[in-house]
Amino acid sequence: MGMKLNTTAIALVLLLASAAQVSEGASIDVTKQGAKADGSDISQALLAAWKEACASPTPSSVLVPAGTYGLGQISFEGPCKAPINLIVEGTLKAPVDTKNFKADAGWVSFQNIDHFTLSGKGVFDGQGPAVWGKKCARSSYCGALPINLRFNFLTNSMVRDVTTKDSKQFHVNVLGCKNLSFYHFTVSAPEESLNTDGIHVGRSSGINITNTNIKTGDDCISIGDGSQQITIDQVTCGPGHGISVGSLGKYANEAPVVGIKVTGSTLTNTQNGIRVKTWPASPAGIASNMHFEDIIMNNVGNPILIDQEYCPYNQCKQQVPSRVKISDVTFKNIRGTSTTELAVKLVCSSGVPCQNVQLTDINLKFNGGAPTSLCKNINPILGGVQQPRSCSA
Repeated sequence: MGMKLNTTAIALVLLLASAAQVSEGASIDVTKQGAKADGSDISQALLAAWKEACASPTPSSVLVPAGTYGLGQISFEGPCKAPINLIVEGTLKAPVDTKNFKADAGWVSFQNIDHFTLSGKGVFDGQGPAVWGKKCARSSYCGALPINLRFNFLTNSMVRDVTTKDSKQFHVNVLGCKNLSFYHFTVSAPEESLNTDGIHVGRSSGINITNTNIKTGDDCISIGDGSQQITIDQVTCGPGHGISVGSLGKYANEAPVVGIKVTGSTLTNTQNGIRVKTWPASPAGIASNMHFEDIIMNNVGNPILIDQEYCPYNQCKQQVPSRVKISDVTFKNIRGTSTTELAVKLVCSSGVPCQNVQLTDINLKFNGGAPTSLCKNINPILGGVQQPRSCSA
């Protein structure tokens, strides 16, 4: 256990050192390329600066100085010839009108880059309030809105210090990345914003999310299929829907989720706490080696939740069990207050019951009285304090 933590810490130090080296190289200021901090669109100037830096045989950086800029839909493409750093010190504002956005491309995308760093104290403002307000259920409206930041097929890279604000849809989507770290990252959106997941990870490995603050209207962090060796440490979440693995099993041929670790984090005023969710009537799948330790729940609904009957808006066959196999899960030193009487809910599949799920030192209080627990198709392994008194199958 200690060796894994040391490995993560070493990887973070190396990435920080790499970012420092990049910042010492040649720097291209977008204002020297014609960009103006008057709210006008700087897409062409920023893309020109990026192409110049990307072609450099030595480490380089692109700087967006303090100020307010407009930015259209843009994609930063690699591979680059050397490590590259995009330093954003200003505020970048997305277009309010999305009719000219290419589908599924997001607002700002980074693709096929090795040794990339996104840093600075700047803000990516998606201007989401302009499009929020419509219902997402039974509609493709929310899913068609642009994601603030997309990271596709990055390796050995880091995102640090910047803020994503008021995205129209998900704030961050990570796909096909290896060894990508988020450090001192901020997500900011109001509780009423719809479908604004903070960071969604899918089909990626070696993803570290550390010392990060997420306030949003959906999952603070959601982990999709094919995610492996995901480390979440010292994250503050709330408002939002909590930290979720899944939902899994909605589609055929989903890749296994293996090696998820959430530690040292605090959830406040969230709809859910730590959640693993799979759809009924799902294809076969795997979610294993998941560990949730040293987590504080402040006024949280459903603090500990495994839900293999996840069926929002009754859009599934609830009578058919999930075929996603959940195994080797630990909940350890989870403490705080629950807004729901049912503080621990472990509802597993009747087709493939959960195996080797351990609860150790659970101390949750319910302001309305004594908290309760529920188990279904699971026989949890118990240790230490159990408040609420844990059920068994």
